[in-house]
Amino acid sequence: MVLSPKLEFRQSQSLVMTPQLMQAIKLLQLSNMELVAYVEAELERNPLLERITEGEGAADAASGETPSETAQRDDAPAPEPEAAVSGDWMEGNMEPSRAAMETRLDTDLGNVFPDDAPADRGASGGGSTGQSPSTGEWGGGERGEDYNPEAFLTAEMTLADHLEAQLAVAVSDPARRLIGVNVIGLIDEAGYFTGDLDQLAEQLGVSRADVEAMLKLIQTFEPSGVGARNLAECLAIQLRERDRFDPAMQALVANLELLARHDRNALKRVCAVDNEDLADMIGEIRRLDPKPGLAFGTGVVHPLVPDVYVRPGTDGTWLVELNSETLPRVLVNQTYHATVAKVARSAEDKSFLAECLQSASWLTRSLDQRARTILKVASEIVRQQDAFLLHGVRYLRPLNLRTVADAIGMHESTVSRVTSNKYISTPRGVVEMKFFFSSAISASGGGEAHSAEAVRHRIKLLIEAESADDVLSDDTLVQKLKEAGIDIARRTVAKYREGMNIPSSVQRRREKMALRSEAS
Repeated sequence: MVLSPKLEFRQSQSLVMTPQLMQAIKLLQLSNMELVAYVEAELERNPLLERITEGEGAADAASGETPSETAQRDDAPAPEPEAAVSGDWMEGNMEPSRAAMETRLDTDLGNVFPDDAPADRGASGGGSTGQSPSTGEWGGGERGEDYNPEAFLTAEMTLADHLEAQLAVAVSDPARRLIGVNVIGLIDEAGYFTGDLDQLAEQLGVSRADVEAMLKLIQTFEPSGVGARNLAECLAIQLRERDRFDPAMQALVANLELLARHDRNALKRVCAVDNEDLADMIGEIRRLDPKPGLAFGTGVVHPLVPDVYVRPGTDGTWLVELNSETLPRVLVNQTYHATVAKVARSAEDKSFLAECLQSASWLTRSLDQRARTILKVASEIVRQQDAFLLHGVRYLRPLNLRTVADAIGMHESTVSRVTSNKYISTPRGVVEMKFFFSSAISASGGGEAHSAEAVRHRIKLLIEAESADDVLSDDTLVQKLKEAGIDIARRTVAKYREGMNIPSSVQRRREKMALRSEAS
């Protein structure tokens, strides 16, 4: 065989993960808060990106102009014919930019955004599927500019602030106060000391006795029980302050595991008391606070904001619409780009402008594509889980990613990214999109399979309806489920029960008998 160089043409297909395509994929799996933070960072970095305010969007919608056209008409001189641009970067006069982007990416833009239609290209996205209408413009602008009424609110006092204020009064020595501040820093939100005394003593260069003495002092502060190292110590501190920590109560606190199991016979032997005294002691324990630190403020709690709303329509169908407040509204300031491009002289300036224009244009299209993809996936989920929306968890159908992906013509990985960290508001409450995907449990009669979540709900209802005289064991639960047409193993029932933090039948019987004796 003779080896010689030669030229030949080959035609092949390959998927190249460009930075822009990776950005579009990344945006799919971001939550609404992460998306807002990402867009804010892009607004600071890219001078061609512009936020659409609520008033501007409303005025532009009334006049039929895009924000770029309004800015060009009112705020900037008319550009020369060769620099004129339209409000949409993918139309008419921007064709050279599209060609440049396709050349740089080595692919047609239709391969990246196959669902795009010319009529849908614009600053506002998020239409609805054929099944249900949308809210129109999906971008939610900022309300106001720099005014933030929350900045004038008084900050809520935290547990650490409360303890340090008491420390300043109780300790005047700077060295001991320093020890106290470090001890307070190791107390968690529930009020428990989570540090190591030896390690803290070594870190501060003091003896363990000094650190332990300071911890004992902090344990006398309000709220009662703060600074304890475990539940037994927390309860003991509160009982001492109430002058109720007698020998019988000490024995009860030392055997909290028996109290948790409701083993009253063992508790009577350990504490050497009768039924009446034991009931009084248990009542005293229940009036204590096991987590005293939770009475004080902690960090800022962000409310759960749904990405999609589902509500019943007048014709019996379900209306699926995007939450416009969670979607940032940005556009490419073509007027500013045209103005700056005329004065750019160096190759670096022109390269920077071209990169900013490409990045801004890609971001707006990625946001639009993200919104429409979320709406498409949510609409298919609603179609598949219509019975759940009408009748509740008991009628939740088993569903997997492949079923939804095949129905909407997307890949499973895309559906997985869309449903991650996304929430949907339904008549049954606000739930995560992942909630609708559960494994299937076969039916005993060969009928339609049951959702694992629906089976968990049935188990919970059966246990809640049981009485103290008829506590259901796992075997009994299996039998009742089979009578309802659910073929399930005993170990699966036990796994679901433990996953819902439901104790065993023996523990439930003890709890119910204890409640009955207290009531009598």
